[in-house]
Amino acid sequence: MTALIYILIGLVGLAIGSFLNVVIYRVPRKVRFLASRSVCPQCKGQLRWYHNVPVLSYLFLRGRCGLCGASISARYPLVEILNALFFVYFYWQCGLSLQFGVFAFLGSVLLCIFFIDLDFQIIPDVITLPGMVIGLGISLLPGGIGIAQASIGLLVGGGALYLVALLGDFLFKKESMGGGDIKMAAMLGAFLGWQKVVFVFMASACIGLVVSLVLMAFSAKLRQERVVPFGPFLAAAAMVAIIYGDQIIGFYIANFLPGN
Repeated sequence: MTALIYILIGLVGLAIGSFLNVVIYRVPRKVRFLASRSVCPQCKGQLRWYHNVPVLSYLFLRGRCGLCGASISARYPLVEILNALFFVYFYWQCGLSLQFGVFAFLGSVLLCIFFIDLDFQIIPDVITLPGMVIGLGISLLPGGIGIAQASIGLLVGGGALYLVALLGDFLFKKESMGGGDIKMAAMLGAFLGWQKVVFVFMASACIGLVVSLVLMAFSAKLRQERVVPFGPFLAAAAMVAIIYGDQIIGFYIANFLPGN
């Protein structure tokens, strides 16, 4: 029975991951993602239901469109598998609880943001603004972090990153951070609270610095443009905060704060 539950949770994660692929493709292109069935990006032919079975269709079709034979990005099954792994992991950690629902939902949202910002250098308001409201609303439920924590987290998240953006604009004499990053940080604060969102800032800066230096070392284009989207680093740091945040914050308080 336990194995069956894990399989069902994984299948739900795969199915939602398939929907996330639709969101990742359509939202930045301003295509109404509930208005029509999926089409091939190359031939624009309408896909059949059996072309959209998570992971299996990709494997069966050998990574090609079932209509025109065009190559299909491996990102599609990657998103589905990652989302399924998130669901299974959070169920393993939290069981069927409010915390499982919150983390599974937030993990799916972060996957969307990661790949949209990676491709288009935007974080859509249609994701982050409702996310803020949902985060505040969930905080009111039994077992939530509480409206005070969520509200302070939202203000710290959005406000701190806004100040960083102002400083960056002053130093570099151009826009250094988009408004989407600021709204994303505010959304994360509403879900995670102020302590974890502060950790997200520090972790995302470290991850971003290391990854950017590595990428620029191998890419002349990046060295010239010096533009790397920050949203993926925020998303990666937020996942670290969700999984290890309590342990890291507890370790810091026990070992580095005066009086402990």
